[in-house]
Amino acid sequence: MKRNFHLVATFGVAIFLTSCMTTPLVAQEKARTPAEGYNIHVIAPHRHEDGTVHGPYHHYCKPIKPEILQCMVFLSTDPNAELVEIEYFIDKKLARTSVTLEQWNKHFHDHAEEIATGRVQVLDVSPEKAKEIAEAASKTDGIIFHLWPVGAKVPNGEVTFPTAISHKPVKKLEIPE
Repeated sequence: MKRNFHLVATFGVAIFLTSCMTTPLVAQEKARTPAEGYNIHVIAPHRHEDGTVHGPYHHYCKPIKPEILQCMVFLSTDPNAELVEIEYFIDKKLARTSVTLEQWNKHFHDHAEEIATGRVQVLDVSPEKAKEIAEAASKTDGIIFHLWPVGAKVPNGEVTFPTAISHKPVKKLEIPE
């Protein structure tokens, strides 16, 4: 009798644990993580430092501060795609008062100019919402950190700074009011 009880109890616990793993418990909330909320999906090509154009890159973005949007950048939408770049969309006033003209010309680009080329697409939302996102993005400058060298089997510590294809150095940083 004891053996049967032990077997039934063990089997019951196994069924309970299995059901907990497949259906969420109502009383338990999922812990939030920094990876949540990357649901603004944008695609655009990038010009690498050697002048070659790559992409289009899939950007999955979210706001992390009122003046900064942070994007994880992939070459595809495959669930196992490598994270190859990080891009920040930074309010122009903040970006242009936080870096030198030399840094901006070398590493940053104006999203208004990039969006105007028609190379940027906002995906997975209505046309109205895409237009709203593009208008907000046009008020920012971008900086891209390329982490996984093109053609490399693994990231090797080399970081480069691609820009928008439309990027042109400026003689003076215009700071919005």
